[in-house]
Amino acid sequence: MDIPGEIQRYQVVRQAPRRRLLRPALACGWVLSLVAAWAAASWHAAPVQALAIPGTGAAALRGELQSATAEVERLRQQHVLLERSDQVSRAANRAIQQELAEREGEIARLKADLAFYERIAAGDAPRQDLNVHSAEFSPQAGGSWNYDIVLTQGIERASASRGQLRFTIEGVQDGRLASLDWNTLHQREDAPAQSFAFRYFQRLHGSVMLPDGFTPQRVRVSLRGPDTSLEQALAWVQPNSRGDA
Repeated sequence: MDIPGEIQRYQVVRQAPRRRLLRPALACGWVLSLVAAWAAASWHAAPVQALAIPGTGAAALRGELQSATAEVERLRQQHVLLERSDQVSRAANRAIQQELAEREGEIARLKADLAFYERIAAGDAPRQDLNVHSAEFSPQAGGSWNYDIVLTQGIERASASRGQLRFTIEGVQDGRLASLDWNTLHQREDAPAQSFAFRYFQRLHGSVMLPDGFTPQRVRVSLRGPDTSLEQALAWVQPNSRGDA
């Protein structure tokens, strides 16, 4: 059968199967690309977040370490201050104890001096302005002798007595009378005199040397000062006996 020419221009063309599947494939690919993009974003974000957490923890630990270090330093300084304070306290306590011991010794000495002076004042001998109350000698090793000389003055005297003391020991040497002056007793030339200064009484101590074979019998004490000039002889006295001449 003949078909007109105009109609022959239109032909029915059957669509290929792969063209029908193209659009669904593109849609599926688009979805998969979205899923892949999300997965990639999640994968990249996870390490950042994981690193951020340890970074925050390290900063916190560093802060705690700094705080602990500061606390240790504060405690160390406090310990040093306490040690210094303890040392100061111990030193102060030792100083106080030493001062108390010195004061107690001074009180004991004053009590002994008071009792000694009361014994002197209780005597019946008339009170002079200046007087050699006693002179005692105690033997020591090597031929030396310690002396204890007590000077007194009357309570009526208003001013203190001041001056220099020397003495000479008289005795017997090889059957003859002998006298040992101040320089000989101290075994030196120009031996300095012993100073005294007191209001009521004073005890003077020292040591001298006596030669072998010398027998002491008398002590002649000389006191010289601005307003004092006294020479007084006393019998040789050891602690177990006393007498005046």
